[in-house]
Amino acid sequence: MTEIYCAIDTPDLAAAERLAGDLAGTVDGIKLGLEFFVANGPAGIERLARKGLPIFLDLKLHDIPNTVAGAVRALMPLGPRILTVHAGGGRAMLEAAVEATADAAGSRTRIVGVTVLTSLDDDDLGRMGWAEGAQATVARLAQEAKSGGLDGIVCSPREAAAMRAEFGSDFFLVVPGIRPAWAAAGDQKRVTTPAEAAAAGADVLVIGRPITGAERPAEAAQRIAAELAA
Repeated sequence: MTEIYCAIDTPDLAAAERLAGDLAGTVDGIKLGLEFFVANGPAGIERLARKGLPIFLDLKLHDIPNTVAGAVRALMPLGPRILTVHAGGGRAMLEAAVEATADAAGSRTRIVGVTVLTSLDDDDLGRMGWAEGAQATVARLAQEAKSGGLDGIVCSPREAAAMRAEFGSDFFLVVPGIRPAWAAAGDQKRVTTPAEAAAAGADVLVIGRPITGAERPAEAAQRIAAELAA
């Protein structure tokens, strides 16, 4: 069953708490990223966790293996359901991140590797020297993530079907870049609708502004859930 996680991208702790409380019972979890974490730190994560929704901590860790392992260990007491590292960090870094979760007794955290950001397209990648394009780059990084022991990857909905076919049902696919037909794409380039992403094999849909920017966020989330159910 495809889950919906709402991306709460704000440094305002009180606003985030209100939104999380409003969304309780309408989404399956919330995603908190760098903007929130830098402003509020672990204490902010703990405050949001009290709202009862699982936490996807999207920090995209990318450093030498020892540093990433230390960061993962430091985050484990917060109990995130999902935690991101960069899939391009190298095999040793990925393995170190996975081993660090094993050090936390009873950890249920899934470590997933960020492949190619959904704000990038083939032209952007070409300018950075990655001439193979998004699809091939995602596939290569996904293989690295799997070989490094990660639970899955973050990829755009455009690559989700191919990744599901390549890596099977046990490989966890977190898919941002989700825009309902009635919502603006914003700065996202490789996007699809929630139903299309779910059909492609996404385990988790990450949806931000179509929910958080709505006049009534809970109603927007319910509308998206109804689209998936249909």
